[in-house]
Amino acid sequence: MALSSFMMMSCSVSKNAKAQRNLLSGTWSLNNVSYENNTGNFKSVIFNDAEDICFEGSDWFFRDNNSTGRYTISSSTLCQGGDRFFRWSVVEPSQNYSSQLQFKFIDEKRKDISGGFGYRLTIAAINEQAMTLKSNVTVDGELVTIVYEFTKK
Repeated sequence: MALSSFMMMSCSVSKNAKAQRNLLSGTWSLNNVSYENNTGNFKSVIFNDAEDICFEGSDWFFRDNNSTGRYTISSSTLCQGGDRFFRWSVVEPSQNYSSQLQFKFIDEKRKDISGGFGYRLTIAAINEQAMTLKSNVTVDGELVTIVYEFTKK
């Protein structure tokens, strides 16, 4: 009996992760991409896709019933517009770290196109109206945190 309850607990998603999944569900606008933990002007290619400026104003949609979503970048002279599809989840690392949004790219038919490679962003804050995600990168051997600020549509 103890073994079966342990197995049920180890396979279940925590209440916190479920709550964050529910909050994520829906459409968000990425209003601002900024950098912290370092000085200077930064420009980056995010998610091996487009420059940071292309993501500002992008729309993100998260469907929680099948863990799929997409973000849409507007076309411009700097940005190749269009939809990018992904499969997502909320994970809680075993140590005392914040929950993370993880995703990998898929095609319109929900087939993996990322070769198993994906991304994890720390959920710094989330509520019914706003969300802040963060990811750490290294620039010239120095830590830089990319900050993504969203509002719910």
